[in-house]
Amino acid sequence: MRELDVLIVGAGFAGMYMLHRLRKEGFSVKCFEKGAGVGGTWYWNRYPGARCDVESMEYSYSWSEELQQEWEWSERYSGQPEILRYANHVADRFDLRRDIEFETEVLSAHFHATAQRWIVKTRHSETLKCQYLIMATGCLSSTNHPHFDGLEDFNGRTLHTGEWPHNEVNLENEKVGIIGTGSSAIQAIPHIAEECGHLTVFQRTPNFSIPARNQPLSAEEVNGIKAEYQEFRSLNRLMPAALGAKFMGATQSALDVEDERRRQEFENRWEYGGFSFLGAYNDLGLKLEANKLAAQFVREKVSSIVCDPETAKKLSPHNVIGCKRLCLDTNYYETYNRDNVELVDVNTSPIERFTADGIKTSDSVYQFDTVIFATGFDAMTGTLLRVDIRGLNGQTLKEKWYAGPITYLGLMTSGFPNLFMISGPGSPSVLTNMIISIEQHVDWITDCINSIKGKKASLIEPTPDAEQEWVQYVNAVADQTLYPTCNSWYLGANIPGKPRVFMPHVGFPNYVARCDDVVANDYQGFVIQ
Repeated sequence: MRELDVLIVGAGFAGMYMLHRLRKEGFSVKCFEKGAGVGGTWYWNRYPGARCDVESMEYSYSWSEELQQEWEWSERYSGQPEILRYANHVADRFDLRRDIEFETEVLSAHFHATAQRWIVKTRHSETLKCQYLIMATGCLSSTNHPHFDGLEDFNGRTLHTGEWPHNEVNLENEKVGIIGTGSSAIQAIPHIAEECGHLTVFQRTPNFSIPARNQPLSAEEVNGIKAEYQEFRSLNRLMPAALGAKFMGATQSALDVEDERRRQEFENRWEYGGFSFLGAYNDLGLKLEANKLAAQFVREKVSSIVCDPETAKKLSPHNVIGCKRLCLDTNYYETYNRDNVELVDVNTSPIERFTADGIKTSDSVYQFDTVIFATGFDAMTGTLLRVDIRGLNGQTLKEKWYAGPITYLGLMTSGFPNLFMISGPGSPSVLTNMIISIEQHVDWITDCINSIKGKKASLIEPTPDAEQEWVQYVNAVADQTLYPTCNSWYLGANIPGKPRVFMPHVGFPNYVARCDDVVANDYQGFVIQ
């Protein structure tokens, strides 16, 4: 049986940086990756139009100045192929592959108290022993496959945006159905509509979407940022989402501005594109009356873009803007003006079953060659709970989290010594620029393991009181915002039977300060022995 100091699960951006840091510190460490290559979410999500919604100059590692200076991003928002090339470049440049074992899926991890080690088993029937287990499995890595009656009878092809084939998918002249209108669908639908013969979109809940205004990056803009990259990063780390310092620092309420001036500001943000829209005023995510003004502006935009009034009405959300992750698009609403695109509201025309030829709703029958599931992920906890993780006294993580995830700082959970989670529930994660959140977690975990080694100790875990206090704190902070007002995947609302608990921590700078305070107070809330 192999024995290591540390085993990392997952070779996305979190796993790669974690591997790099621990290797530099002299630990024996390996990384197990289920896929055949690095990149995590950007390895799996290859659907047409897949693109990051954080600007390229921000959605990249900051821990290597040489890497920041040498890599050239081509667009304001990088597409999946370019991000995957970047991930592969990092793996090669820092010689990470020699310690990554690909196509190696972890099935179980059981903690043995006597040996003070984790015993990990893979699908290859290998057993490995390690002192520390670090789950770098990502927040959006377990695809959600909803159940539909008769699906097994369907003779056509089915695809999921989160598990897109690595070979080219030809949809030319096909009749295509897509189920879902979340972020992945909003990116994919315009591309699919241009290729296929006819596209039918099945929508349950319309989402707010803002134009991304993607464009090539100018040399002037890139050189300006690279000349002051450290300051650029530092300013972004002071932002609630660790991004967008140039447009997210508003100090004025939307309610304190005259109608004409406010509308012009919304118009400016709409034209600029991206998350800047939510940065127009400082209370769009806090006060319902302010939020309604922004939401109504977007609804009016939808009505002005979509020619058919009935379709525009179906596409207009009625909830709070930003309580679900805001979507960014390129010609999404314009796509519904195409003759080969049809929108079906499953609230009034629910899907009853799949047939051999397609889908039957309550009032129509549709024939399809291909059906695409854009039904998202079992977010935050899905991948963690699919692994048979057992801590002290054989307790499973699934049992521990039966009423919702319980963590301390989103990093650890009591009863599971030496088990770390990168961007776990209870940390800012999906409410931030993920790479910056990842870097903060990796650095904290590395320092923690070094501290344990320096104390000549061997175990660390949080106390039950500390994690209970943390969960209450995370929810108290969220309750000061409009986030909990939506049935979003932030609360697990997209997964039947999943406990409704707001999982991410709101506010990156405050979170970092809390983590630093914990360390400054000799890892307050943790037991080290």
